[in-house]
This record gives sequence, C-alpha cells and structure tokens, in this order.
Amino acid sequence: MNRQPNAPKRDWVRVKPGERSSANAMNEKPEYDDQKLLTLLQSAKREVQGLRLIHLHMSLLKDKSQLDLISIKRAMQETADQSAYLQLFSLSNDDVIVLYKGIKFSLISDVCSKIEKLMLSRTSMVKRNPYGEDSLYSIMELSLNFVNVIRFIEGLARENGPDAAKAETKPPITLEELGKIERAVQMFDLSPFMLNQPVVDITNSEQNQFEYFELYIAIKALEERLSPNYDITANKWLFSYFTANLDNSVLKALNYGVDFLRGRRIGLNLNLSTIMSAAFVKFDERLTADLRGNVILEINKADLVENIDTYKEVVDFASSKGYQICIDGLNDFWVTHMDLEYMACDYAKIFWNDEMDMMSDHEYEVFAEKIRAQSNCRFILARCGSVSGLMFAEKAGIQLVQGRIVDNILRKGVLLRDAIKSAKMMND
Repeated sequence: MNRQPNAPKRDWVRVKPGERSSANAMNEKPEYDDQKLLTLLQSAKREVQGLRLIHLHMSLLKDKSQLDLISIKRAMQETADQSAYLQLFSLSNDDVIVLYKGIKFSLISDVCSKIEKLMLSRTSMVKRNPYGEDSLYSIMELSLNFVNVIRFIEGLARENGPDAAKAETKPPITLEELGKIERAVQMFDLSPFMLNQPVVDITNSEQNQFEYFELYIAIKALEERLSPNYDITANKWLFSYFTANLDNSVLKALNYGVDFLRGRRIGLNLNLSTIMSAAFVKFDERLTADLRGNVILEINKADLVENIDTYKEVVDFASSKGYQICIDGLNDFWVTHMDLEYMACDYAKIFWNDEMDMMSDHEYEVFAEKIRAQSNCRFILARCGSVSGLMFAEKAGIQLVQGRIVDNILRKGVLLRDAIKSAKMMND
C-alpha cells in the first residue's frame, strides 16, 4: 500500500516461480512490427485521411539500449488517452513509428522534443535522418507521404531478407550479355515498360495543370525481365550504348501509335545521337507541325557536355521543326553556373535532393536569382519524393514539379496547392 495518502498509485509486479524477470526479458530479441505495419497500411490505404505519423529515428543514435526504447514507448503511449487513435510500431532497424489521430500538434511536438533532448543529452546522431533533417524525429501527414512510408518499410524487408547479400553483389552487365538483350529487345513488346510521369504546374489554385508527360522506359523492370542476373546500369559506357539502341526501339514503337500525341504533350528522353539519326527522321516524318509542337526532347546534361557540337545541331533542328528542348539532370551547382539562355533550351530539369534545403543564405540567394533571371527557360524540380521538395520549389519560384510525391497526391485527387499549404502549416 502507499505510505503517503496523496502519493500516486504504484503498479506492483510480482515475478512468479518459473517466470523470467524483466531484466532477463529485455535481453531477449524483441519482436518487430515491420510486417504488421505494412499489412495495416496496405489494408487501410483508402482510410488514411486525418492520420499522422511520427518517425523516431532511433537507428541513427550512436549509442542506445533496449531500456531507452521502452522508455520512449511509454512516453508516447501516455498521450494515447488524449487521442482518437494511437498505435506504436517497433521496426527491425530500431526506429519507432507511431500512427495517431486527434492529438494537438503542439502536444505531439512537445513530447517528441522532450524525447530528442533526453536522448541527445546522452549520445549523438551519426548522420541526418532520411528526410535530410538534423532531427531525431519527423512528424508528417500520412496521406501526403503514404507511398514513401510503404517503400521505407519494404526497404527494411529487403535489407534484412535472405536475398539482401545477393542484391548487393549483382555483377555489372557484360558485353556478351548486352548483345543478347539487344537481340531480345528487337523482338520484344516494350509497351508494358513504357511509363509516363506528369510535370505539373503548382501555381494553379483551381485545378492540377499538366505541363507535359515524360515518357520513359522502366529500366530496372526491363532488367528483371531480360537480364535478372546482371546490373544494366553498373557500367556507364555499356549503359550509354544500350540506351542509344533502346531509343531506336522506343521510336519504332511510337511510329505505330502517334495518335496518342493528340491532345497531350510528351517528353522523350533521347540521346543526341538518336535525334540526329535516321530512326528519328522516320519518326519526325509521321508528325504534323502541330504534333511536333507537343514533343519535348529531354537531353541529359552529361550527353550535352560530351557532345556539345551535336547539341548545337539539335537546337537548330528542333527550332526549324517546332520541337522544344529540356536539359535534364541538373543540380543547384549547374543551375548557378550554367548559361541556360545561351543553351537555348525551353525547360531545365533540376533533381531535388534534401541537401538543397541546407543551402546557406548566400548560396540560396544566388540560386534563386538565377531562377528569376531566366526569361526563356522554365525550371522543373524533379524527383520530389516528399513535400519538402514542393515547398522548396514554391519558395524558389520554380513553377513546375515532378516526382513520386506528386504522383501520390494526384492519385488521391488532391490539389498540389492544397497539399503544399497543408505541409507548410504542419512545418510551422
């Protein structure tokens, strides 16, 4: 019994004969909830509206104990009384994920902040978290990050599964194997591997406005189908040679279905040598002037640098025919130091990465000024895997975005403007 009348009640735990003590229990291998969480999310993917997710990045701590994990679970569980729903999951990499609904953001943020201060007072983080933040926790709207969460959990399964070592040691493709693939591609129906991803304007507040659709080949899926034992992309030179031949197969497939161009604009990832080839001339002959105006030729910056003279010929050819040009694969350094007006391109595609959020004030201002200064070139922020990329695009004055998070938001029928607004409110 309690000796002081106002003292809080205590839970007395008796260890019965034959039972293990809690100290011994903590030394046992804990049960993980990876599959449990994955199954729950997959079964409830249409009912995630209003759910939020806390990701505690315990795997990034230099030192931790099972007791730390138990204390954190207890701290999170204590907030359950104030929620409509709260469930906690322990992952196999020692991270903790909490799904909750109906708790004030300020309360959740306060609890997470206390956990972070407690842990970092005793140890340190070995690197930034997967979202590029110097924080032990991330709080997000599940509906806006659903696909990323699913992929993260599936990634844990691959890392810990029996095939993990096999995947890491997949050998680069050989010249002999590449020859077999090329012969197979010539007689192969590429249509199941031809995907498209939209480039969307984030400035429209009434509807999601599509700028164009980038048509591309799912290389890894093609690899699994035609050459599962080799990595096609591992050898840079052989991969470049392979894509040049793959371009011709794509153009051949398009020759039989140019009607899909009517009413929509598409971007084609092509090598410079392909655009100047007989295969492209044949493709061009089937297009009217109006249809050519719906085609954007996407050219990788590496191809451009290595073949600058060919690029100049392509610019003249595209200008005379009515095609538009997009320089693909840029980063913030290239944008800052490249004269895109001189390159005479209509679009420039920047690949988003979390480090762009870590620019110094001076670096960011130089970058943003370069964006503002381009009058003939429109910028696209691509590979946006989270809403942080969309918020950066809006802040920097980049109107066009592309990536997995964009696809996810569009599938849910949500306006990009509304998604960015919600993300900014959560961030604040």
